[in-house]
Amino acid sequence: MKFLDESKINIKSGGGGAGCMSFRREKYVEFGGPDGGDGGRGGHVYAEAVEGLNTLIDFRYRQHYKAGRGGHGMGKNRTGAQGKDVVLKVPAGTQIFDENKEFMLADLLHAGERVMLLEGGEGGLGNARFKSSVNRAPRRTTPGGEAQEMWIWLRLKLLADAGLMGLPNAGKSTFLARTTRAKPKIASYPFTTLVPGLGVVALDDFEFVLADIPGLIEGAHDGAGLGDRFLGHIERCRVLLHLIDGAQEDVAAAYRTVRGELEAYGAGLADKPEIVGLNKCDALDDETVAGRRAELVEASGGEVLVLSGVTGQGVDRALGRLAEFVKDVRSEEKEPEEGLSSWTPL
Repeated sequence: MKFLDESKINIKSGGGGAGCMSFRREKYVEFGGPDGGDGGRGGHVYAEAVEGLNTLIDFRYRQHYKAGRGGHGMGKNRTGAQGKDVVLKVPAGTQIFDENKEFMLADLLHAGERVMLLEGGEGGLGNARFKSSVNRAPRRTTPGGEAQEMWIWLRLKLLADAGLMGLPNAGKSTFLARTTRAKPKIASYPFTTLVPGLGVVALDDFEFVLADIPGLIEGAHDGAGLGDRFLGHIERCRVLLHLIDGAQEDVAAAYRTVRGELEAYGAGLADKPEIVGLNKCDALDDETVAGRRAELVEASGGEVLVLSGVTGQGVDRALGRLAEFVKDVRSEEKEPEEGLSSWTPL
C-alpha cells in the first residue's frame, strides 16, 4: 500500500428536512386539525481513529464526503428520516486542520477516539407544532437547518516510541531491518528510503515501536533533498537514535548538519533525548573507530555508541538504551485520574 501522510478533502453535513403542513381529513371524524410532522435531522460528519491503518491513501482517490439530508416531515404526524452520518476513518496519530492550516481542529492520538467535525442541520417544525387554543388551524412551518461545508487537511504523524535519524546512507534502514521484522528497501546509494517506516522491537518481555524516516541533508528545511516534511513523524517519539556513517571523513560535520536541521524545523525536536551511534564500524579498523568516536564525543558532548547494523555490533546495547528511555517516559505518562478523561467521545 502506498504511503501518504497528508491529504486535503471536502466535507459537508446534511441539511435538515422541512416541516410539513398537513390537516386531517378522515371521513366520519368530527374534528380535524393540523397533523404535519417535523423534518428529520441532517447527518453529522465525524472523524474516528481506527486500528490497522498507517496511511491516508484512501483520501487521495475520494476527496468529497457528504452526509445524508434529513427527510421532510409528512402528514399523520410522521417525522422525516434522519440523515445518514459520515465517519472518516483515519489512522491513529492523524491531525485535522482547517483549509489554511492555521487552526488544528482535532488530534486523534488513540484508536477509538472520535470527534464531530460538522453538525447536521436541525429538522424543521411541522404545522402541528404551532397549534394552540387561539390558532386551531396553523399554516406555519419552518424549513430545515442549513448544511455546513468546509475543506480540511488531514496530516498523519506516525506514533512511535523511538525514531531513527541521520544523513542519507547512514544505515538507518539496515538498523531497522536488523532489530525488527520490517523489510525496508536497502541499497548502497543515498535516499533509498523515500517514505517513513515502522517496526516493532521485541526486547525480552518489552516491546516498543521504532520509526525510520528518510535522510536529511543540509538545507532540508528549505526543501533540499526530500525536505524536512517527514520530520513530523518523529515529533511524537520519546527518544531519538542519531546514526552517523562512520565511513565518512568528517563525522562531526555530519552530526552538526542533522542537528542544525532539527533546530531549524522546531517543534521541540532539538530538545528530545538523543542517543548518538557511530554506525558501519565493521568496515573500519579499531584505530579509526576510536578517532572518529572521539570526534563525535566532542561534537555531541555526550556518550557515543559504536554500532554495526550489518554484524550486530553494539545493537543490543543501543536497543537497551532506547528501551530505558521509553520505559521512563511511559511510567511518567500516567493515566488520567479517575473521573477525568483526556478526550470526550461524541
